[in-house]
Amino acid sequence: MKTRRMTMAQAVVCFLKNQYVERDGRQHAFFAGMLGIFGHGNVAGIGQALQENPDFPYIPVRNEQSGVHLAVGFAKASNRLRAMACTSSIGPGATNMITGAALATINRLPVLLLPGDIFASRKVAPVLQQLESNSTQDTGVNDCFKPVSRYWDRIYRAEQIVTALPEAMRVLTSPSECGAVTLSLPQDVQADAYDYPEALFDKRVWLIRRGCIDDISLRRATEAIHASRRPLMIAGGGVLMSEASEALAEFAAATGVPVGETQAGKGSLAWDHSQCMGGIGATGTLASNRLAHSADLVIGVGTRYSDFTTASMTAFQNPEVRFVNINTAGFDAYKVGAIPLVADARVALEQLAEALAEFKVSAEYASEVASLKSAWESEADRVLYLGNPGRPAQSEVIGAIWDASGPRDVILSAAGSHPGDLHKLWRTRTANGYHMEYGYSCMGYEIAAGLGAKMADPTREVYVLIGDGTYLMMPTEIVTSIQQGIKIIVVLVDNKGFGSIGGLSRSLGMGGFGTNCNTRTASGQLDGEPFQVDYAANARSLGAHALTARTIEQFRDALQQAKTLDRTTVIVVETDPAIHVPGYESWWDVAVPEVSSMESVREARGRYEEARKRERRYL
Repeated sequence: MKTRRMTMAQAVVCFLKNQYVERDGRQHAFFAGMLGIFGHGNVAGIGQALQENPDFPYIPVRNEQSGVHLAVGFAKASNRLRAMACTSSIGPGATNMITGAALATINRLPVLLLPGDIFASRKVAPVLQQLESNSTQDTGVNDCFKPVSRYWDRIYRAEQIVTALPEAMRVLTSPSECGAVTLSLPQDVQADAYDYPEALFDKRVWLIRRGCIDDISLRRATEAIHASRRPLMIAGGGVLMSEASEALAEFAAATGVPVGETQAGKGSLAWDHSQCMGGIGATGTLASNRLAHSADLVIGVGTRYSDFTTASMTAFQNPEVRFVNINTAGFDAYKVGAIPLVADARVALEQLAEALAEFKVSAEYASEVASLKSAWESEADRVLYLGNPGRPAQSEVIGAIWDASGPRDVILSAAGSHPGDLHKLWRTRTANGYHMEYGYSCMGYEIAAGLGAKMADPTREVYVLIGDGTYLMMPTEIVTSIQQGIKIIVVLVDNKGFGSIGGLSRSLGMGGFGTNCNTRTASGQLDGEPFQVDYAANARSLGAHALTARTIEQFRDALQQAKTLDRTTVIVVETDPAIHVPGYESWWDVAVPEVSSMESVREARGRYEEARKRERRYL
């Protein structure tokens, strides 16, 4: 067998360069490069290998966690058909990536993590940043990746990557298994040489298969749909990952079945499609939530039924409700006692459309659906264009961004009050125009992921919507955007603290304790005046353009100016924190203390116990 002598790290990079994927006859390289920060645990291994392979781009980031966020944003915007690898040193560099790993796995998105590790030889121990144990020498901080990775391996010998790398690719390219894959690389083994089989570096094409519904499951599902009188579809992220939007639009139009969208699935239908009812669940629209309440059949497509989608198992109140679930993963397809259709979303929708060629919802139900959609769009118009005097409401900021954006532009967010408002109000025009990380809802994802989304498709303008609390957590990838020449527009909503959790705190009878940016006074409490942070000056110090707006008119002007500028631009707009978007007949289960000396908390507990009575089990 022909071999090539190289270090383990060099072999890893050479292997990654030659991995391709194919779906629907289209073939392209899977990895777009590697992100990371060099330290003593990877600079002489992976770092040197990247230096020898300039055709495999290396992008330095400012924090290992945000590097993973960037990679995940790229994979999500690429519908899981492309990915990035992330490298770190040992110790804190490695553990910084754990949050990103959890985010990737929870959201079923592929990312390859290559953290450095301690010396496999153990000749020099403990090394700098090594975690020691008095019960074993086979435990280190990289073991923390195990529960948040779909595949995990530690490479003790250079030749072990010959079997580990193909296994990593199997998981990364699987629609049903993908998530974070971690290969822990001891720093001495990265530099060890081995005679690798030349075939390891041949171009390899991984086929992304589109599984179909088996005949028995298809019959059971069509019988259930034919028997229904008030069917409702839930479009999850699997619709977008499968590129099934067109199939969904045709199915919904042909059958008249209305569609509610999860956070991950929003944008599966264009907002003005007659069957698109918008967001569903705890942050859903009035139209979706009323239809969910009385639905006798729920057809879930590519959704994992998170508590926000089900409104903590209170959304579906029809005592006869049944479920049909389309999902590539049996784990998700079997949820809520459903008839499971373990299949690709696009293929399954096409199969169902053919099997249900004669099915159409009743005229009465169709009329109700149309009426609810019309009423909702009128309500959305009202909230988006409130005409609030003085500081704009957050909903007005969303309306202004929508007016300024183009049909293919992207709105991106992850945590705070923005996801709830966007889920209700953003009117997605094209698939992947709504990019929300709400599986982990990780503050700090936004700016880094915005770069990833822009890298995935540079032709689309990316608007990142964040609050001041989130911005303070991780603004530094603005520097990366300047270094790499990747322009995004960041809208920083300043509501003087953690607005979302503050609102939740008040609803629990706690008055927003600890959620405002107030100074500490002689009372010992954070009850002083709000302190001021010059966010525009901060953004400029990182290399971005920065604009400020105090009225909605100024904000609209700033958006137009931002589109003409040559690099990342941060627009700071102060909003009125007293104006909120309504909840629209939905609920989210957050436990309230059963015992408290505070009357407000005791009252909130009473409301909580009453609301919990609506929670159901679907078996």
